[in-house]
Amino acid sequence: MNIQSYKKNIEKLDREYLWHPFTQMKEWSEESPVIITEGRGSFLRDIYGRWYIDGVSSIWVTLHGHRQKEIDNAIKDQVGRISHSTLLGLTHPPAATLAEMIVKLAPKGLSRVFYSDNGSTAVEIGLKIAFQYWQHKGNRRKTKFISLNNAYHGDTVGAVSVGGIDLFHEIFSPLLFKSYKAPSPYCFRCEFGREHPLCRLLCLEKMEEALKKHNEKIAAMIIEPLVQGAGGMITSPPGYLKGVRRLCNKYKVLMIADEVATGFGRTGKMFACEHENVSPDILCLAKGITGGYLPLAATLATEKIYRAFLGKYQDLKTFFHGHTYTGNQLACAAAIANLNVFKKQRTLQKMQKKIEILQKDLDKISGFRHVGDVRQRGFMVGIELVKDKRSGEPYQLKDKISWKACYKAREKGLIIRPLGNVIVLMPPLSISRQELRSLTRITAEAIKEATE
Repeated sequence: MNIQSYKKNIEKLDREYLWHPFTQMKEWSEESPVIITEGRGSFLRDIYGRWYIDGVSSIWVTLHGHRQKEIDNAIKDQVGRISHSTLLGLTHPPAATLAEMIVKLAPKGLSRVFYSDNGSTAVEIGLKIAFQYWQHKGNRRKTKFISLNNAYHGDTVGAVSVGGIDLFHEIFSPLLFKSYKAPSPYCFRCEFGREHPLCRLLCLEKMEEALKKHNEKIAAMIIEPLVQGAGGMITSPPGYLKGVRRLCNKYKVLMIADEVATGFGRTGKMFACEHENVSPDILCLAKGITGGYLPLAATLATEKIYRAFLGKYQDLKTFFHGHTYTGNQLACAAAIANLNVFKKQRTLQKMQKKIEILQKDLDKISGFRHVGDVRQRGFMVGIELVKDKRSGEPYQLKDKISWKACYKAREKGLIIRPLGNVIVLMPPLSISRQELRSLTRITAEAIKEATE
């Protein structure tokens, strides 16, 4: 079978049997898809042998590039011993070793690691731990949660209940439990029509009003530190995160930091909370934890929270939660190698100059006629396209303007995806300076061609 016949067969199988995530399948079936068969470094290779820059790290997971030798070898070595054994009633070296490594890297005070498979489950576990913690403490009124508008914490029912993106979540509202909402720190489209810093963080004041009114019912506040990812790469202003921690302390509400997207170097530090020296009570991790190789997630908690679950078997204080592949040996081995690469290759140190290069190139893009706002924290970037720069008028959904820009970029050898009218850039941390400049150059060209 030649390449053309093989491609047509894969397309046929895809159209007949696959249902893609976050994809309108009617439109998908009318297009010819890019079929990826290989990866190397910052690049993806399609079935015809054409290479593309992986501009979104295969949806925010690839850290050190594709086919990173150390991680490849760690997985091969682990397969040679055992790929999986349960953590129910047993343990194993990769899970225990990785737990120690994560705790040593995590913000101060977090001491216990509960594994799962993905970001949504990491959040579900965090919510359930917070809920059950207060039950064990004898405070049965604290059963609610507070989160932000424009928040995204995953797609399972509990995670969606604390989400705040109507486009994704509104249809499921009858399934969800009620949660309180606080304003998003979306400075470009401030809910109150104010401008930072003259606003004096009015969004925090409004959060305090909600906490003051409902704190006796609220078990925890959940927040994406520094960057609301799927909400459109919304970056919070300086001092906001520290202010959230202060309010949680003041009103005796647990703080859950969802670092599924921001964790493992994405913002220029290992964890986003480090930028403002904040330590949450519960920390949710996934995506980059294995460097983009295998599904794994971790939910961290403080010793104080952990000890509330200790007791005799008949006390029923056990945390009754678990997944079949919790702490999978293969995934844990990949994660250990991933963290070792950070140290060996000085990944975070090398990122700093590249972050500066990225910022300079983005400054040029920010002046484009149809770019309303450019938001950046480390290697997390959102470029918001607008119909009118002066008024900030957004493009209509039917315009699909950001998709048009992304298709233009694909033609030029760059894979990126939008969130509404926001073009997302999130390259691998290991991307070279030359590759990074190619990424921003192609992005700039694509935006101009799609909008002007």
